[in-house]
Amino acid sequence: MPSFTNIAAYLFANLTDLKSLRESLLADCKTWNLKGTILLAPEGINLFIAGSAENIENLLTRLRDIPGLETLSPKYSLSDHQPFNRMLVRLKKEIISFGVEGINPAQRTSPKLSPKQLKAWLDEGKPVTLLDTRNDYEVKLGTFKNAHILPIDHFREFPEAVRQLPEELKHQPIVMFCTGGIRCEKAGPFMEREGFTDIHQLDGGILKYFEDCGGDHYDGECFVFDQRVGVDPALRETSSAVCFACQSPLTEEEHSDPRYIPGQSCPYCYRTSEQQLTETLAASRARLADLLSKPLPGSTPYDNSRPLNIPESCDSLPFVDALVTIFPHISRDEWRRLCAEDAFLDTNGHPVAADHIVHAGERYVRMQRNLTEPDINAAIELLYEDEAILVINKPAPLPMHPAGRFNRNTLQHLLNLAYDPRKIRAAHRLDANTTGLVICTLTRHFANLLQPQFERGEVEKIYLTRVQGHPPTDHFFSDQPISDEPGLAGSRTIDHLNGLPARTEFTVISRDPDGTALLEARPITGRTNQIRVHLWHLGFPIVGDQAYLPNHQNGPTQTLDTEAPPLCLHASRMTFTHPLTQQRQTFEAPRPMWA
Repeated sequence: MPSFTNIAAYLFANLTDLKSLRESLLADCKTWNLKGTILLAPEGINLFIAGSAENIENLLTRLRDIPGLETLSPKYSLSDHQPFNRMLVRLKKEIISFGVEGINPAQRTSPKLSPKQLKAWLDEGKPVTLLDTRNDYEVKLGTFKNAHILPIDHFREFPEAVRQLPEELKHQPIVMFCTGGIRCEKAGPFMEREGFTDIHQLDGGILKYFEDCGGDHYDGECFVFDQRVGVDPALRETSSAVCFACQSPLTEEEHSDPRYIPGQSCPYCYRTSEQQLTETLAASRARLADLLSKPLPGSTPYDNSRPLNIPESCDSLPFVDALVTIFPHISRDEWRRLCAEDAFLDTNGHPVAADHIVHAGERYVRMQRNLTEPDINAAIELLYEDEAILVINKPAPLPMHPAGRFNRNTLQHLLNLAYDPRKIRAAHRLDANTTGLVICTLTRHFANLLQPQFERGEVEKIYLTRVQGHPPTDHFFSDQPISDEPGLAGSRTIDHLNGLPARTEFTVISRDPDGTALLEARPITGRTNQIRVHLWHLGFPIVGDQAYLPNHQNGPTQTLDTEAPPLCLHASRMTFTHPLTQQRQTFEAPRPMWA
């Protein structure tokens, strides 16, 4: 036998002193072991409550003692379990959210039509439009036969949906309905204000119709806002359920659909792996586009600080000597100038003089005040994303990590802003002026699986490059060792004495009339500037390279400005073992215009 009495009721009335009313009602309901929700607003009350029959009547007596609620009349149903998890009494601006000013059901509503009168109209075939004011997910479980369904998933969308109705409906009889009638209390006056001249609302809604007339002229069941999900025309709980993922109500037939995975998906929200990847990538592209539509984060002046740790090799040196040792590509005079401008602070915030003696392990801070970073090319293209990796087509010039003049206008900073709170980790590096593929990971775990592949040389990397001159053979290589220490403007050179082993293999794709050649470069090792240094040493410097010039000369700068001709070096294709699937996977970036 059912042991729980369920009531649903609402009444528009002018209520005051809502905070104290909320506290007293919540205390009473807990005393009576009732569960459900009571909504209180200046415009009235809306409630869904379940408990023992005796305590339900205690609550109704209590509510009818409140001025304005004397006529509160609930709709009853029974269940063999408690359909609510807890007792809530909430204060709201509206007891049913509509968002339209000037609608006051306590003063006026549209004419009400009793369920029996509606049934009589339908029995005799009277021409009338039945308008379902409920949300689309409610309608899935059932509605009146031949009812007009509005494409809404929230009642706040009702006004705009009404404005899209055919003009001829404004002078035809319309009977609107909802679950219990509350939405129609506001929908009716609104439609009349919009010019509809013959509006009626079903008194008590679908539930009252079921109570008085059963299921005649109705297909299916009625969605209810509790754990029962749906009730049939006899007001009995049905076997319908709600999808955990998207909250769509599901019929018994939909339970057998292979797309219904309890706790995960249903026919309405199920996505194939490909669909999920497509939607994820589209959402990320939208976030990134929104970010990049605003001023770049480094374009507005700001104060920046960077830590400086003193290594063992600099123990007991004057501070300026330590700086020259750590950053040999910057002159001593420049470091002295910065020290004189109080650009370095100790841990107590005091300026550090150039002649201050430092010790290994000490930590200092370099201050960059009123910093504005150079412009970059921020046209970052997201090519692929899954739960483990992110594949990017990097533009240029765009530094990957904070260094030198760049801190916020970097790929790392921009991606972290777009994916906040996640931290994006690049599995490898590209020079600021190099375009093409960058493979990133979305978690530290996947970074630990992917980055070692680059370090061990297990990633197959193919670059495209345009060089000055025509190599005499179609296939050639360089295995010259490359210096580990930076030189002028951070450049590297061939160093037979202390250089690191390096090998790059080249294939000529075309020799062109302008005196340049398009090559495919395959770096076997991964040294800094490796492809650029090897081609420069071979006498075929890359077109647009301002650091490695013809005739084995070095230029004064590494990072190009946005107006300079591009460095014709592009990370075109990479193959590696995917850290999640453990399958070899290849990604390719679109070719640049110069290729």
